[in-house]
Amino acid sequence: MNSKPLFIQDDIFISGKEGYHTFRIPAIIISKKGTVLAFCEGRKNSGSDVGYIDILLKRSFDNGETWGDLKIIASNPPDTMGNPCPVVDDSTGTIWLLLCKNPGDSFGSLISEGKAPREVFVMKSTDDGETWSEPANITDKVKLKGWTWYATGPCHGLQLKGGRLLIPCNHAVYNPETGKSGYTSSHVIYSDDGGNTWQIGGILEEKTNECVALQTSDDGIYINMRSYHGQNSRAYSWSYDGGITWTPAKLDSTLVDPVCQGSAIRYQDKDIILFSNAASTERKNMTVRASFDKCETWAVSKTINEGPSAYSDLAVAQDGTIFCMYERGENRPYEKISIVRFNMEWLKNKD
Repeated sequence: MNSKPLFIQDDIFISGKEGYHTFRIPAIIISKKGTVLAFCEGRKNSGSDVGYIDILLKRSFDNGETWGDLKIIASNPPDTMGNPCPVVDDSTGTIWLLLCKNPGDSFGSLISEGKAPREVFVMKSTDDGETWSEPANITDKVKLKGWTWYATGPCHGLQLKGGRLLIPCNHAVYNPETGKSGYTSSHVIYSDDGGNTWQIGGILEEKTNECVALQTSDDGIYINMRSYHGQNSRAYSWSYDGGITWTPAKLDSTLVDPVCQGSAIRYQDKDIILFSNAASTERKNMTVRASFDKCETWAVSKTINEGPSAYSDLAVAQDGTIFCMYERGENRPYEKISIVRFNMEWLKNKD
């Protein structure tokens, strides 16, 4: 029997409340036990990308019906702890969280000039996010010399069929002629031992940036990227060797984008691919699309919110419920982070 269309929206993090000036950078996953974990950055004193920033978490044990209290997962005042990128190891149930850190008093220009460190850390939880290990520094394993800016995600990671944990990342490369960062590129890092050690995978060409990856039924890995090619379109590439090498990036003109972050995920075990972003040349019009031909075309498109919106992330529950966690507001995109729960019936419904 077909289900009725479902569409429910809840405001999970509201800027100016719970001790933080602004909440940004959503990431959402669903644990092996079915717990929904919603991560974000809590920016303490302003909406700036640098400064005193914590990584926060709220959990739901009833498929998004209700949400628990705010939990501080990573904090080192007054430093920046940001760019949460969680991934679930389905073989053990362990949740791994990749994140980045820099001194809170370092302006973006200092990071760009290589004068302030931007480091990479990993944490884990073996109890569905109730407790977490101390952050372990893996910078020397996953960041190359000459890279300045570095960001994990921001979005969810994925586990490949063979067990590999894969994290989409991006970085900027120092240009000695200008004394600051030059081009940006997407790359991935991975672990083949259940998250204990990490290393660099394939690096994409320049003018790519924040990215998200998924695996299709034929074992291909699709990566969708923020693009600086000047076309207001998403970039994408494929890997057929577990993320070690990538095809030359192409632009998808259907996926209009304001040069912002986006998310994508495979729907259950089917080759239905979901994609979310602010589908405009401005940061507004949060939209979810569906592809039924491995991202060749996007047959379904549904607007979640016509107003100001920016970053987003997607998750799919065991019962088929789809979660879109995204930034939105009435006057600007960063007034709150909301979570929409909907199903495939709503997405396909043309009303």
